Amino acid sequence: MGSSTDNGSGWPHDGGSPDDLPDLPEEWGVIVIPDDLSELADEVRAVRAELRLREPQTPWQRFAARPAVRRLRRIGAASMRAPVLIISMAILVTVASLFASAWPGPARTPATQRTANTTDDRGDILPALELIDQSGKHVVLSADLPAVVLVTDGCACAGLLSDVTTAVPAGVTVVTVSSAKPSAGTTPPTGATPQAQGKTVRMLRDPTSELRTQLKLGPTDGTAAALLVDEAGQIIRSWPHVLSVETLRADLARL
Repeated sequence: MGSSTDNGSGWPHDGGSPDDLPDLPEEWGVIVIPDDLSELADEVRAVRAELRLREPQTPWQRFAARPAVRRLRRIGAASMRAPVLIISMAILVTVASLFASAWPGPARTPATQRTANTTDDRGDILPALELIDQSGKHVVLSADLPAVVLVTDGCACAGLLSDVTTAVPAGVTVVTVSSAKPSAGTTPPTGATPQAQGKTVRMLRDPTSELRTQLKLGPTDGTAAALLVDEAGQIIRSWPHVLSVETLRADLARL
């Protein structure tokens, strides 16, 4: 038990310090202990933060805390922003293009369908096929240009051939191509005499119908297909179905 001079806590009644304890430093000033200890919460947090800063750091923490390392980290973070931005933009553009391709667009106006008398600017080059002439020799289709080429499979085209030969300008060759051997029905009439008029007519055989296949002229239907070919071998006009020279007459002057 405490004596009459002892308050039970070892501290004198006059507020002085016990005999064996040093006085508090003067720079601390007057220390006031509040009745409600929650009033010291701010001081407690400050002391704890200071104690955490004073804790010993690992070698890696000391290395990362160096100024040069911090600068490198800032530079690295800044350099990563541009690639990340570019990749993000690329992803957005890709997703937008996918949505655009999948999104139904406005209805398109259907293309004009070609009929038997519709001309067609092809812009293709006449294939340099080797065909068979009347003597059985192999000759190149594009040997004599400019030319009007008549594909006459399944067509009784003697009259058409005669009319075309008469209508073409001088120096333009008329070439007939058929998968069958030439017959009397496809030979120009005796009175036509195209060679005497300064016109050249070549009758060639295409046993495999390769010309019709390559130019996608379609199946035979009793009419002839006609091609206008300039001196460079370019097809400047074509007709899939021709019955009369009047179909081509307006374009013959282009040769």
